[in-house]
This record gives sequence, C-alpha cells and structure tokens, in this order.
Amino acid sequence: MKQFAITLAASALFASPLAAQDVAAVEQVADPAPLPSAHGYEPQDDLEKGLWYEMDEAERRLKQSKFLIEDPALNDYVRGVLCRTVGEDRCPAARIYLMRTPQFNASMAPNGVMLVYSGLLLRMRDEAQLAAVLGHEFTHFEKQHSLRLFRNMRKKSDLMAWLSVAPVRLPYAAAMATQFAVIGSVFSFSRDMEREADAGSIKELAQAGYDPRAASAVWSQLGAEMDATAKERRHRSNKKRGGLFATHPRTTDRMGTLAQLAEAAVPDASAAETRAAEYRAALGDWWPQLIDDQIALQDFGGTEYLLATLAGGDPAGWTGDLLYARGELYRARAKEGDFAQAADFFRQAIATGDTPPESWRGLGLALMRLGNKPEGQEALRSYLTLRPQAADAALLRTMAGETLS
Repeated sequence: MKQFAITLAASALFASPLAAQDVAAVEQVADPAPLPSAHGYEPQDDLEKGLWYEMDEAERRLKQSKFLIEDPALNDYVRGVLCRTVGEDRCPAARIYLMRTPQFNASMAPNGVMLVYSGLLLRMRDEAQLAAVLGHEFTHFEKQHSLRLFRNMRKKSDLMAWLSVAPVRLPYAAAMATQFAVIGSVFSFSRDMEREADAGSIKELAQAGYDPRAASAVWSQLGAEMDATAKERRHRSNKKRGGLFATHPRTTDRMGTLAQLAEAAVPDASAAETRAAEYRAALGDWWPQLIDDQIALQDFGGTEYLLATLAGGDPAGWTGDLLYARGELYRARAKEGDFAQAADFFRQAIATGDTPPESWRGLGLALMRLGNKPEGQEALRSYLTLRPQAADAALLRTMAGETLS
C-alpha cells in the first residue's frame, strides 16, 4: 500500500523539470525493443493482457463515477483543443474523461484513456497552456512510455496485485480516476521520457499555431504557486525536495529548456495564439464550482497567489469572477477582519456588472456574519432571484426571511 501511495503521488502531470544542458538529448530515449504505434496497439502477452483487463475494468467503473464531469460543452471543448493540437487524424486514439478533482493533474493510460482534473483546468490561463498539457500527455501515450516502463517491470511478481489495490481506500479524488492515474503512469516516468514528452508538446503547439511559450509558463506558474503554499504554511516548497518534483530535474532548468525549445520552434511567436478569451468562455458556469473546490483545500497562500496571477499582476485585471473568488477565499478563512474584506471584494465584483450570481450569495453570508442582517438578507434575496433553483435555495430563503410556500 505504501508503494501504491508513493506511485500515486509521482503520477502527477509535468512531474519533471527539464535540465537545460540536456536540450540536445531530448529525442534520445533508450528503448531497446521499440514498440509498434500506440494507435490500435494490442497487448503482446498474458501480463500485458492482464494490464489491459485492469484498465478496461477501471474505465467501466470510471464512467459511473460521481466525480465525472459530463457537461457536453466542456467535454467537447477540451476534446477540440486536443484535436487541434495533435491533429484530427490522431486525436480519436484518446478517450478524454474530465474529473471534478481540485488537484493539478492529468494522465494517460496506454489504452488511450486520458484523465484531466478540474484543478488543472482552473490553473490554465489560456487555451495554449491547456494544449501544452494535452500535447505532453499525448506524447507519453504515442511513445508508449507507461507501457515500456511496465514491460521493464514485468518480472515483479506482485505488479498486477499492486495495480489492483481497491480504489475505495483512497482519499478525495474520484476512485477510478485515481486508479487510472496510477495505471496510466505505472511508475513515475524517467527524466528522458519527460524530456521527450516536453519536446513533443512544443512541437505540437508550434504545428497547431499555439504559442509554444505556454509550456514553460505552466511550469513557472505551478512552481510559484507551490512556493506560495509553502510560505503560508511555513515549510519548504515541495518543488525543491519531493512531491511532484521528487524524481526529476530542477524546475528552473526545465523552464529554461522549454523556453529554448519554444524559441527554436517559433523564433517569432508574436503571431502565435493563446486564445485566453475562448478558454475563459469555455469554463463558463463551471468557474464558481472550480473555485469552491479549490477553496475547500484550505490552501490560502496558494489560492491567493493563483488568483493574483490570473489577474495578471494588474489591479485592472481583477475581473468580476476573480473578485468573487477572492471574496470566497477570505470568507472561508474566517480570520479576524476576513468577513469585512470578503464583503468588500463581493461588492467590487458586483460593481463590475460581470460576475457570477454567487457573488450576491457570498456578500449576503459575509454581511450576516458581520451582524448586518438587513443588508445581508437583501443580498441573499438578490442571489435567489438569479439562482432560484440553487441547491441551497431552501436554506438561504429561510436565512433571507422569506416564507416557504
């Protein structure tokens, strides 16, 4: 069980910084027995057939998971980004599942199942960054990295039992999503495999017309967020000593190498696309839900950093949805002065004229906690007018002083 937990932690997306001095070696991944194309690949022996059986069973249960995001529009959008990134002829090899899980993660199993966690969607600034992630995972798949690792470990007699650990014992993440993340990685990818996947993602971004600098930006953002979390919790950042970064080169080196690869692929990226507006529109009504999930992690430092960077470090960048999210963050922390601060953020969000209706809910609840019952009730009534079918409508109507019919 300990080995399973360690491998689960290591299966996270982009788990390796790329060493700058190794740019020339990105294509040199040792594979003494090259496999055929991942597209239409069939298991070669009983051990691989056992792995395929595990994955097929996991996928069957995955389709029934309560953590599965089944929104057709959002699923179509993510698939569309993948198809634009790798081409319409190649993307049918992948079956994408969006999981409502607040961690930053994505993975792809050797049979074509790709998991994308909602925590990753929240952290992407634009479509180009999402494309960088999807291209990275698709390269792992086409190069059959996880299957090659599996074959290297085939002599371990307990491997299949390890893959079959009951997912119900695992924490918050969707049980089958967790199992697939492990199966998809089998063991943490080697540095060479991560380099190959990074190089593949840059190539895909450039060919699709996306800004290839997006790949380096993803790493920069994630590392800085981890630093902010560590500072708030007063411990060292995991990016330097373990966790996602445990078995791979340094983050700063990887960012530098990705930037070099991007420069080589597209020397002038001024005309390359990021499609930030399209990405934000695609998240749509999911934004408040993703924010709620993130705040539930109780990571104030990391979340505050995330929101500030989404705002672009510019006071004018604090849009209505970001101000709403900041209000929710302070309201959830509930330290001295936080409710007043939250109420101010909610008011600013509402004043933009473009904010989730949940801003009225947050304002009402914050004001109630501050003892301002009349204004708080009025704010709750405004929210219920906009969201009459809200899941907590009955409770809020009572708090707002409305008579239930």
